[in-house]
Amino acid sequence: MSHIMRVVTSGSAYLDIDAFACCIAYAELLNHQGINARAVSSAPLNFSIPNTVLDWPSALDNYLPGPDDEFVLVDVCDPHHFDPLVVLDQVVEVIDHHPGFETYWAQTLGTAADIRPIGAAATLVFLRWEAAGLLPMISQHSAALLATAILDNTLYFTGQLTTPQDRRAYECLARCARLAANWPEQYFAECQAAIESDLIAALAADLKRMTVTDQLPHLFAQITVWDAGALIWRHRPAIARWLAGQGDDWMLNAISIRESKGYWLAEAVASQQKLSQLLSIEWQEGIAVIEPSLQRKDLLKLALSASSFQ
Repeated sequence: MSHIMRVVTSGSAYLDIDAFACCIAYAELLNHQGINARAVSSAPLNFSIPNTVLDWPSALDNYLPGPDDEFVLVDVCDPHHFDPLVVLDQVVEVIDHHPGFETYWAQTLGTAADIRPIGAAATLVFLRWEAAGLLPMISQHSAALLATAILDNTLYFTGQLTTPQDRRAYECLARCARLAANWPEQYFAECQAAIESDLIAALAADLKRMTVTDQLPHLFAQITVWDAGALIWRHRPAIARWLAGQGDDWMLNAISIRESKGYWLAEAVASQQKLSQLLSIEWQEGIAVIEPSLQRKDLLKLALSASSFQ
C-alpha cells in the first residue's frame, strides 16, 4: 500500500476561483481513480470566490505534504509562482492555460504537462473527468465550482481566449450541478458587491506597474465586474484619490461583463493622450467607454507592437 500522496495545488500569490475549483475537483477525480490525492494551498482566496461559493460543501484539505509526496500544479505553470509547499522535482503533472512554459514542461514531463490556450483551466479538468468516463460520479459541488470557474475566467464567454470547449464544458457542468439559469448574473453581482465593500484592497490586488512600455500609463489598475458603469458612478472620487496617491500617470480599466464594455478612467491629460495614440477613443470628463472591452494583456500587446514600429 503506497503512502505517497498526490498533492493538487496552485500558485503562491492568491487562489482565484479557477485555481480553487481545479484543486478540489481534480483531487476528487484522482481519488475516484484510486490515486490518493489532496487539494492543498497556502495562498489566500481572492474576490472571485464569494460567500455563496464558500458555503458550498467543498473545501481545501488541511494536509501537510510529506517528504515523498508528488505534486500536481493546476492553473499555473511558472515555477517562480508555485505555492511554496511544492518541491519542484516532485512535480508529476501540470494542467494550465497560461503561456510561457510549454517547452520547459514538455521536456520535463512529456504528456503529463497539459498546457493549452483555452478559456479556463477548469475546462481542462472537466475534459479529464469526461475522458475517464467518470463524469456521472462528479459531486454536485465540484461540478458547480468548475462551471463557475469557467464563467469567471472567460468573463461569461466574452474573453478573447474563450473556446467552444469552454462553452460545452459549462453547459454540461451546470446541468450536473443543477445551477439556476440566473447563476451567472448572481455570481458576478456577488463578486462585485464584495469588491465594492473593499474597493481599495481590490484595486491594490490588481495594480500593475507598466515597466516594459512607456506607451501606456505607468500605473494600470484593472477590475472586472458585472456592471462597471455603476461602480465608477458610485466610487469614482475614492478610486481617483487612491490611484493619484500611487503616482501621477495612472488609469483604471473597469471591465463590465453585463455590457461587454470597458470603462477607462484617467484624469491626467498625458495619461489620456497615451491611450488615444493607441486607439481612437473619445474622452469625456476623464472617462472613455470601449466596446468591446479589452483586458490589460490585450492593451499591452497593442502598446508593444506600436512601439516596435517607431
